[in-house]
Amino acid sequence: MSVQERKERERADRERLIVATARELAEQQGWDAVTTRRLAERIEYSQPVLYSHFRGKREIIGAVALEGAAEMAAALRAATAAADGPRARVTALARAYLAFAEDNPAVYDAMFQLDGGLAFAREDTPEPLKDAFAALLETLTEVAGPGVHPGMFTEVFWSALHGQATLTRSRRLPPEDTARRLTLLVDRLAVL
Repeated sequence: MSVQERKERERADRERLIVATARELAEQQGWDAVTTRRLAERIEYSQPVLYSHFRGKREIIGAVALEGAAEMAAALRAATAAADGPRARVTALARAYLAFAEDNPAVYDAMFQLDGGLAFAREDTPEPLKDAFAALLETLTEVAGPGVHPGMFTEVFWSALHGQATLTRSRRLPPEDTARRLTLLVDRLAVL
């Protein structure tokens, strides 16, 4: 391995450490606790080293969001692959989405609530975000219904899932009714 390759590997390792530490701190104490000073202290590097990887907290949030989008896409695909039939796939997709949001609140916030400097629904949308949407679209296309644009149907269904995730977490919706709301969503919105 050349010196250059070693330096690139060490840089990538440091970047992963920064993102993992930010994610861990945010999940434990919330995003307000994530500062470049605290991150530098936790990873035992100086702030200038941290700034050599990210221009600030916004870019760190974006990196966490991209990592989370890749994880969500994998979770959605795994859930739907194990399901048999359109209704079961849509139900599995919705459950996996809500479980991801509940199990990873800080990551979910980085993806959809906070400004990570990422473009959504544009040509320059980063690939992990496109792939997470594609993971929804793959299952929802088959239940969009005749004459309904699959992408738009996916946006509406996703919006409903996002609303349930955020409203349940903020206790605006009672968590004990999540399964009933999910059944209503699948039964009434999807053409099965």
